Amino acid sequence: MQPIRTFNVSPSLPPRLEPLRKLAYNLHWDWNVETKDLFRRLDPDLWESSRHNPVLMLGTISQARLLEVVEDEGFLAQMDRAARQLEDYLQERTWYQKQRTGHGSDDTGQRTLTGISSKDAALTPNRTGLTKDKRQECYAYFSAEFGLVDCLPVYSGGLGVLAGDHLKSASDLGLPLVGVGLLYQQGYFAQYLNADGWQQERYPLNDFYNMPLHLERNPDGSELRIAVDYPGRTVYARVWRVQVGTVPLYMMDTNIEPNNPYDHDITDQLYGGDIDMRIHQEIMLGIGGVRMLKALGYDVTAYHMNEGHAAFSALERIRILIQEEGLSYTEAKQVVASSNIFTTHTPVPAGIDLFSPDKMLHYLGHYADVFGLNKDQFLALGRENTGDLSEPFSMAVLALKMATFSNGVAQLHGVVSRQMFKGLWQNVPTEEVPIKAITNGVHARSCVAKSTQELYDRYLGPSWSSAPPDNPLWERMDAIPDEELWRNHERCRLDMTMYVRERLVKHLRDRGASPSEIAQAQEVLDPKVLTIGFARRFATYKRATLWMRDVERIKRILLSNKDRKLQFVIAGKAHPKDIPGKELIRDINHFIEEQNLEKQIVFVPNYDIHIARLMVSGCDVWLNTPRRPREASGTSGMKAAMNGLPNLSVLDGWWDEADFVRTGWAIGHGEMYDDPTYQDEIEANALYDLLEKEVIPLFYDRDVDGLPRRWIDKMKDAIQLNCPFFNTARMVREYAERAYFPASDRYHTLTTENYAPAKELATWKEKLTTHWYDIKIKDVHVSSEADIKVNQTVKVTAKVDLATLTNNDVQVELYQGAIDANGEIVHGVPVVMDYQGEDQDGVSIYTAEIVYNISGLQGLSLRVLPKHRHLASPYEPRLIVWAQ
Repeated sequence: MQPIRTFNVSPSLPPRLEPLRKLAYNLHWDWNVETKDLFRRLDPDLWESSRHNPVLMLGTISQARLLEVVEDEGFLAQMDRAARQLEDYLQERTWYQKQRTGHGSDDTGQRTLTGISSKDAALTPNRTGLTKDKRQECYAYFSAEFGLVDCLPVYSGGLGVLAGDHLKSASDLGLPLVGVGLLYQQGYFAQYLNADGWQQERYPLNDFYNMPLHLERNPDGSELRIAVDYPGRTVYARVWRVQVGTVPLYMMDTNIEPNNPYDHDITDQLYGGDIDMRIHQEIMLGIGGVRMLKALGYDVTAYHMNEGHAAFSALERIRILIQEEGLSYTEAKQVVASSNIFTTHTPVPAGIDLFSPDKMLHYLGHYADVFGLNKDQFLALGRENTGDLSEPFSMAVLALKMATFSNGVAQLHGVVSRQMFKGLWQNVPTEEVPIKAITNGVHARSCVAKSTQELYDRYLGPSWSSAPPDNPLWERMDAIPDEELWRNHERCRLDMTMYVRERLVKHLRDRGASPSEIAQAQEVLDPKVLTIGFARRFATYKRATLWMRDVERIKRILLSNKDRKLQFVIAGKAHPKDIPGKELIRDINHFIEEQNLEKQIVFVPNYDIHIARLMVSGCDVWLNTPRRPREASGTSGMKAAMNGLPNLSVLDGWWDEADFVRTGWAIGHGEMYDDPTYQDEIEANALYDLLEKEVIPLFYDRDVDGLPRRWIDKMKDAIQLNCPFFNTARMVREYAERAYFPASDRYHTLTTENYAPAKELATWKEKLTTHWYDIKIKDVHVSSEADIKVNQTVKVTAKVDLATLTNNDVQVELYQGAIDANGEIVHGVPVVMDYQGEDQDGVSIYTAEIVYNISGLQGLSLRVLPKHRHLASPYEPRLIVWAQ
């Protein structure tokens, strides 16, 4: 029966409890111990059954209980404290204001979000796009998924949780940032295992009206909707907001009338459906996201594409500048590319979204018409080899071509990314390909256990969660008594053990398991035994079964010494279409059953943020076994380290740049293998050796007080060395300083005086491209012979025919470095040459002096790069001339 009218029924609270509503609708509660404790205190059972959803709690709790707590002075005092903490947080002076005086600060010095005070920002979006300061800033962060809290299941794994942590730290730092995403009706999926240990999927519907979400409305009270053109129809989306401290995250929802049933499903499942559904989703995220921000009144000065899913945003921004601002295609493209940031998380080409040329033209060919491009010119925006007319359209290539700053998510991943995409910068040395690296981090207050946070607060002070590595507070780690740190960790292990038992019992009851299976589940794990945790997405390259490669050896390790036991807690999901990933899950469960190891090895179903937090605080060692260099970064091990867990991992992703000697153990030495079977054998044996000779003996080496003193030393090192660096406080500061601030400044510069600088730069680039290949390096004269001494000065004079270009258009550089076995210069160092004028033939003369500070076979070359005051870097035009 269809309703003739609908109502959105809000929780009814006694006036004295109204602060609970504001607390519930701002996700600051997720990283504020006082607030989270408050909701747990209100109704512990309901808090757990609601998946820690305070909005659902307030809507379902009995009025009798509410009336009861109105008379509870202790509860009211805690509520008032939590409300004050939120208010203070929203109004405190921030890192951003100190860095960007005059960029988006109001006269009171309070944090502002594109023109509104932080007090209002917690509840209301800005629609004006104005501030008193004309140099207003706003950064938009686009991501296909956001993992913030477990009661908002619109994420699949590490990418989403990283995006959520990014927003949290942006709020902590006071950045004027807004998030843009899609609100999925079914989210990713809920995992359960059948009796054979095979992953099954359920897709429970998300009830948006009982989540910490606000439906955005127009001034007349109607729903705010945006429209996006698809072939033959228009698709509409309404807008929901979740408030993450001071940062609003806006998410689009297409499950509304008048959309047809297929279009309802655009925001149905994360990473669900076929390739057509994927392009539908990415059009809505990128194009719809830009239109949504405009409808909300945001004047965005820097756009951050977290992965290539949002790259279509660049096309829509160009269209707006052409049709609404009167710019040419090249001028509009210049403005867009100068204010875009792109982060790639993909270490292999197979992980990049590719669309066929026909599909691109079918869905987005109308942009080519607006841009004045033919179909091949349009498709070239997403092609590395623009001459290959059969090459698919790559979202990563589009994003790279449309970004002023691009980065990988760990130092090793930066190296891998430069190698992957070097074809976009022909003749540029691989190490100079302009893809930087900003190593990922995690949000400390979100992932460190409550009791552990309180311990750090007592001994390190409350600023530990964002303090940089050079802060003196980290020297206080030794002040934490060994016994206190260890007893706290033992409590965390017990908490995890009890929760795992409860989760398993519930799972087995839901599956209709026998009473004996349920009874057995109530006794799994020993809360006093060395516990190894492994929890992540079940992709084959992560090698979740490497530890059981040699069955007899791992059984011997597990069972041979009753005084030195070992146990595993394992969790994670495989993509619904990833059959090899599902087989890994089944293999683990078969191994457990066949070897009668149900008490020592547990696979925890339906991995989510809550389970992850319990595991990274309750396990003793964090295991990670990816096939190097396939792990872009990995963040679960960072969370474990913040809780004091040593890592046991292959040197890949973030672990490759950590102090893996003092804070854990490295599996291997960073070797690369051509034969994966041989690699598995070598690294499995290395893992077993470490367990037998290092990990297990160290854990069970106790003193007269029963304390593993040397293990505790390693725990303290894990906290002290990893917590301050592998932290989103550091990561987001780095994004701000290296990407957001420069991109925003370039946007302001290029758009002044009716886009005059952008027009100048675009015109200059057209001239540059037309005449670039007329440049001729006529002569390079070196003052010295082939044999020289270390630190001997070598004078170099070059004659360069610039044709119709001038010295102001180019930068001439010497390029010096050692010669490798292939006769190539490696790790070259550029030296800018000085312009000396022109000779009688009009040829430009350049000079420089160089020295070599090490002996051996060294080389020298010369190159010409573009130069312009508005270029982000000389590599931006992708033009270079080398001496032959």
